[in-house]
Order: sequence, then structure tokens, then C-alpha cells
Amino acid sequence: MSRNSALILILCAGALSGCAADYLNHYDSVTLAAGDTQKFNSLLQTVDPLNPASKNTRIEGDGVRAAAIANNYKFPPPPPPPPAITVNVGTPATNTVE
Repeated sequence: MSRNSALILILCAGALSGCAADYLNHYDSVTLAAGDTQKFNSLLQTVDPLNPASKNTRIEGDGVRAAAIANNYKFPPPPPPPPAITVNVGTPATNTVE
């Protein structure tokens, strides 16, 4: 291999490696330098991030009412009977041509 062909080979390899390095610098994924913009945007649009009512651990309710609802869920009442349908069965109108 001559000296000129070796120099041309090194220059071509250098040029191609520069293109590959530039191509590899563009990522299609989230990097550590990107930050947490999705979380920031969702918190920015939240009306009240900490609802004061969420600290209330005493849930008021009626046990009798809750038992009745659970009983109706387990054993539903029968459906109501269908409504009576009345069909007009009078005499048909007579069509006379004069």
C-alpha cells in the first residue's frame, strides 16, 4: 500500500467518523439533561395540589343505609311490570272518491 493511498484512506475514515459522531449526538429519547418537564406541566395545571380535606380520616356515613345499598346490590328487586299499551283499534276511515 502506498503512502498516498494510506493518506486517502485515513482522510475518508476521518470524514465518515465525523458524520457518524454528529448523527449519534441526536437522541430520540429523554436524557438526564432534559429535566422533568412533564411533571412540571402537570403540577402547573393542578388546581389544588394538596386538598385540605384529604387529611380528614374520619369518614362519616350511615351503616344502615350502606347495608341496605349492599343488600340491594346483592339481591336486586324485581323489575316493574311493563306499562299497558293501548292500540287504537277503531274503525278505519272510508276513502270515497267523488
